[in-house]
Amino acid sequence: MTPQRYRRIRTMLANRQPDLTVLLDQVHKPHNIHAVLRTCDAVGIGEMHVTVRDGRLNPHEGIAGGSRKWVDMHLHSELSTMLDIARDAGMQIIAAHPAETCVDFREVDYTQPTALLMGAELWGISRSGLAAADQHISIPMAGMVASLNVSVAAAVILYEAQRQREAAGMYGRPLDDERLRERLFELAYPRLAARCRSRGEAYPALREDGSLPAGRSG
Repeated sequence: MTPQRYRRIRTMLANRQPDLTVLLDQVHKPHNIHAVLRTCDAVGIGEMHVTVRDGRLNPHEGIAGGSRKWVDMHLHSELSTMLDIARDAGMQIIAAHPAETCVDFREVDYTQPTALLMGAELWGISRSGLAAADQHISIPMAGMVASLNVSVAAAVILYEAQRQREAAGMYGRPLDDERLRERLFELAYPRLAARCRSRGEAYPALREDGSLPAGRSG
């Protein structure tokens, strides 16, 4: 672990937005899921949730650009599970789906704890998902096509969320949270972290430059 790499990981974690996430319901094309994952990493989202029918997801690391290492992707069998997680975290659920009740996606306040709900490419968000949402949004379309690809739509919306949050000073927070320090160690020294967990040991404190204390090796 070089000091430069350690500082980059620290900066990434300082920019993470724990109260912003994405919920993908039955988005059946793995390359679209991983494209959304890559955007999540780019705008500072550390976790996203996906419903899959068989509980598995084929890897497309070339599309994800290695983002799977930095963003936790949680797989669920039911939409209700994802919605409960968002609700328990105090998040507003924003459904991206064309409907009469929609507002322009730029009218939403994304500085509030937010879960963006996106549906399948062909049929969109289910009725239960729409009913559970606090707000329905759409992206204005000036051409002949009726909608964008789900991964493109997610990117457009998430960069609006990033714009609002950046203006509100929500990026670059200090790493004074114990869980953030644990996450920093896990990303910097994944093998050693796994060994510590298997033995029930606490993670050793890192030096200022990210190196291990004397007598420890990664």
